[in-house]
Amino acid sequence: MERLIEGYRRFRETYWSQNKDVFEALAAGQSPRAMVITCADSRVDPQMIFDAKPGEIFCVRNVANLVPPYAPDSDHHGTSAALEFAVRSLKVEHIVVLGHARCGGIRALLQGGEQGDFIGRWMEIAAPARERALAAAAAATASETVQHLCEHESIRITLENIMTFPWIAERVQAGQLQLHGWHFDFERGELERVV
Repeated sequence: MERLIEGYRRFRETYWSQNKDVFEALAAGQSPRAMVITCADSRVDPQMIFDAKPGEIFCVRNVANLVPPYAPDSDHHGTSAALEFAVRSLKVEHIVVLGHARCGGIRALLQGGEQGDFIGRWMEIAAPARERALAAAAAATASETVQHLCEHESIRITLENIMTFPWIAERVQAGQLQLHGWHFDFERGELERVV
């Protein structure tokens, strides 16, 4: 914890003080053009990857960068609520689904079995990605492992699920919103377009 507190002190003394005007402008509100849905994995930081300033990216982080299909019911829907706010209130122009190499959520999906109280159920969202990856594995090249294939397929599944939200589909069809699927390999520093 002391490391985090010291980090805050450095931030306050350097970055914040050098960019105080940016933070004052942000106090009036936000107007990001892009939303990034990425994994909660500590190795993947979209603000750093895209060299973005505060206020440029509306970001949602969860296990394996998943979005469930549209389902307005009485359950809690944190990711869906963030999508709704970004699209309907902030009117973002781009939604980026950013997956990454060596994703633990995808590894859990591929291994199957009991995954705690919440992770297993959450990862069921990407079950079709597992099936697609396993089917494609026979024709894959040596560099395309089942894990890599499944990471890509989960990005595609999330984009398909995003299109089940009627107010997103309307904006995409009207040319007001674009969807993107990217995969980041932090070991090589490479960003690959999936969709």
